[in-house]
Order: sequence, then C-alpha cells, then structure tokens
Amino acid sequence: MDMSGSLEGLRSLLGVNVTAPTATPARSGTPAADANGAYSDLATLSSAGSQVSAVASGDGVRMDKVTAIQAALAAGAYNVSASAVASKVIDSMLGTH
Repeated sequence: MDMSGSLEGLRSLLGVNVTAPTATPARSGTPAADANGAYSDLATLSSAGSQVSAVASGDGVRMDKVTAIQAALAAGAYNVSASAVASKVIDSMLGTH
C-alpha cells in the first residue's frame, strides 16, 4: 500500500517541512551515519506531544463545573449573557483575562 500521499497530507496539515538531515557530530548514545550518510533511529520531538498529553489527561479541567453545565444544557436551563460572552472573547483576544 502506497502511503506517501497520506504522509504528505498529514505533513501539510501539521505544517511540517521535511528537510534532509544534516551531519552532526556523533555523541555517545547517538547513532552515527552509515557510509551513505543515512541515519537510523532518528526522532525529533516537539512540545506538541506534551500539550496533547496534558489535554488528554484532563489537567486543568474542573469536572464538577463541566458536569453542572452539561446537566443545565440537557435541561434547557443554561443561559449566558451575550455581553458577558463578548467581553470574555475581547479580553481573551487582548490578553487581559
């Protein structure tokens, strides 16, 4: 199965640019380049993984509030002032929250 098209789509979605690896000095525990200059077992990590992990684990989520809002929504009793929403959106955009 040819997955190169799928990989290119994923790369463009994530904004990843693929570049040729540059030669770096070998360090202890780091695989060295072979005769053709190719590396094996090379990985690059970003902070995105830790951000996804934090969201997935529920850090910072107040489940008591989430449950109360879900119950109010289900009962049709959840009302929010439009001006309060607009104020919070503007504060968030200005960084004054």
